[in-house]
Amino acid sequence: MEQHKLGSTGPDVSSLGLGCMAMSDAYGPADRGESIATIHAALDAGITLLDTGDFYTMGHNEMLIREALKDVPRDKVQLSVKFGALRGPAGEFVGFDSRPAATRNFLAYSLQRLGTDYVDVYRPARLDPSIPIEETIGGIAEMVKAGYIRHIGLSEVGSDTIRRAHAVHPIVDLQIEYSLIARGIERDILKTCRELGIGITAYGVLGRGLISGHWSKDSGKVGKDFRLMSPRFQGANLDANLALVEQLRAIAGDIGATPAQVAIAWVAAQGKEIVPLVGAKTRTRLTEALGATKVTLTPAHLAALAKAFPPNVASGTRYAAEQMAHLDSEKPATA
Repeated sequence: MEQHKLGSTGPDVSSLGLGCMAMSDAYGPADRGESIATIHAALDAGITLLDTGDFYTMGHNEMLIREALKDVPRDKVQLSVKFGALRGPAGEFVGFDSRPAATRNFLAYSLQRLGTDYVDVYRPARLDPSIPIEETIGGIAEMVKAGYIRHIGLSEVGSDTIRRAHAVHPIVDLQIEYSLIARGIERDILKTCRELGIGITAYGVLGRGLISGHWSKDSGKVGKDFRLMSPRFQGANLDANLALVEQLRAIAGDIGATPAQVAIAWVAAQGKEIVPLVGAKTRTRLTEALGATKVTLTPAHLAALAKAFPPNVASGTRYAAEQMAHLDSEKPATA
């Protein structure tokens, strides 16, 4: 698999990354053995970047990754970890904390759960409204100097915050949702990151499965699947969005690929600084996602996709209202 530098100051990473959240029951039941086998298959295919969060089922995801990597040389993989989201015993989100003292605490637990002495990229999951971003990044920078973190990233923040953070310490990448149906990054954030030499790790490249070609009105009803709380997966919004998928399916058929492969290839085609994170939790879905690396989108294909998926075409917001309120990335730049 092709490798390239993550941002201007980051490590060389694979052209696709593996997002591991779904392996911890966020998207309905997950099989531990199959999840570990999927991580192994990803590594065998050349994927080196694994993304997780310390709050993914309260540490479960990190411990799963530790088990999967127990026989893998540490320098053969890059671990990207989000922190700061607070959860209660029932699994509910109860806020964010990115104070330097809290950051050191979160990091200590992540290192233990992951079974490593450093994290390749460490990032606050969301902007903590109670503390200046300069203090958060300054605290992480101290852990970089101490050798516990190699690089600092950000997640779901806007251009103003990116610039303030980057002024304190080089930011290697921004993790943000980017797909055919989530184009907010194109307003100004992508331009800002390119100007500053900051890479993009794009999550939700399949709209959390919505535009994968596999989702139907009966999907997600086994176990707890948090996607069902998203406006895009509800009622008339879902009907409208699934109609969009049929347009994608038709275009994919002309290309000789699956809807998921075309959706992933489209994100990758938006720039070399962009690394799509695929959220496969089974080897079957991983194999399909890997096929995206062999899809070449011609100008005619890109034009057809642009016509079918203009900005803001999706029905419903990408998160529920209370979660949207925490997205600094949704706020317009002031500079």
